[in-house]
Amino acid sequence: MSAPRKAGGTGDRPDFLTAALFVGFGALGLWAGRDLTLGSASAMGPGYLPRIVCWLLIIIGAVVVGLGSLRDREDIAKPRLRPLVIIFAAVVGFAFVAEFFGFVAASVWLLLVGSIADHDSKLREVILLTAGLTAFGALVFIVGLGVQMPIWPF
Repeated sequence: MSAPRKAGGTGDRPDFLTAALFVGFGALGLWAGRDLTLGSASAMGPGYLPRIVCWLLIIIGAVVVGLGSLRDREDIAKPRLRPLVIIFAAVVGFAFVAEFFGFVAASVWLLLVGSIADHDSKLREVILLTAGLTAFGALVFIVGLGVQMPIWPF
């Protein structure tokens, strides 16, 4: 739910904040990777891909601020604390559950607890998505990429 639009003035404040985050992360990445060798497209160095991604973030931020300046003014809504706390608990809980009970239990924890943050979520949809995303995550990360995490607690 967003804040009501204000009459007069231009500039979508949430878009400006988003653009600032994109540009800020892009600039921070360029600064952090300043000592990495760039290389070329045919012989990429360790700084090639990070630099490309950072420049893309900066370009996306510039586009977002340009589009946001064309819209009517909309203020940034006051943040709601409850969903932030729930998502934080889901992510932190994932780390603890994964260590002791494996990827499947941790993924189920993350998705079920995280779904509480959305008032519109329906139990049937959450269960189906949890089953599908857990299976997909296990196949991609554990089997496909070889992430060193047990799938099951036993």
